[in-house]
Amino acid sequence: MIEHRRGLTIFSHTMLILGIAVILFPLYVAFVAATLDNNAVFATPMTLVPGTHLLENMATIWQQGVGVNSAPFWLMMLNSFIMAFGITVGKIAVSILSAFAIVWFRFPLRNLFFWMIFITLMLPVEVRIFPTVEVIARLDMLDSYTGLTLPLMASATATFLFRQFFMTLPDELIEAARIDGASPMRFFRDIVLPLSKTNLAALFVITFIYGWNQYLWPLLIIQDVNLGTAVAGIKGMISNGEGTTLWNQVMAAMLLTLIPPVIIVLAMQRAFVRGLVDSEK
Repeated sequence: MIEHRRGLTIFSHTMLILGIAVILFPLYVAFVAATLDNNAVFATPMTLVPGTHLLENMATIWQQGVGVNSAPFWLMMLNSFIMAFGITVGKIAVSILSAFAIVWFRFPLRNLFFWMIFITLMLPVEVRIFPTVEVIARLDMLDSYTGLTLPLMASATATFLFRQFFMTLPDELIEAARIDGASPMRFFRDIVLPLSKTNLAALFVITFIYGWNQYLWPLLIIQDVNLGTAVAGIKGMISNGEGTTLWNQVMAAMLLTLIPPVIIVLAMQRAFVRGLVDSEK
């Protein structure tokens, strides 16, 4: 029995190490490429020893971008932050208010409305994205921050998570609030929001990363290079056959795009995990 457990432990740790290696090795190769000059990147085989050009490559793309018509990468990062933060705040606000209304207000067909929201999870993005682009175009929101953020603010997943958490709160809370003469919004502000801090943190992390990693949506509605986002902008740095791709600078740009999500996850890791656990109760 002990030998069986020891063998299982060794196997589990071996698989975990292999999984980590599969994930981290491409990132390491990208890091090495970002530290080299362009000639060293195209050497065969490319060295796996880091070079000395990392800060130089990052400074170049930060100020100038990559390519003739590229915006400075700091501007792309700023646009990505505005989009991600706007989507995050919008998703949380819409979702928590929707879940609050569905759980705490007694009105006809409230469960039907919830399932109408939830069923949108079954629609692939490809089904919804082109009609959404058409709506945004008719509303004259192309090439704007509003067009980048507004259509992505609704979230069935976030509404579901908040609903599951609110259903764990005892009915005695709202009865006590009614006895004290609290209005629904005061009950929401003074009782529900403080109890939802960990859930808010979890949703903040999830939705920020979701907004930051958007690729297809900015690609479809943004034509102005000064409104381009970092993730979508990296694709524009890769040559389509004319000219040479500066892979060392492209990899440096990729590393820069990793920094904000990593900071968010590390800063809110404990609250993130606690929020997910609370949502599943």
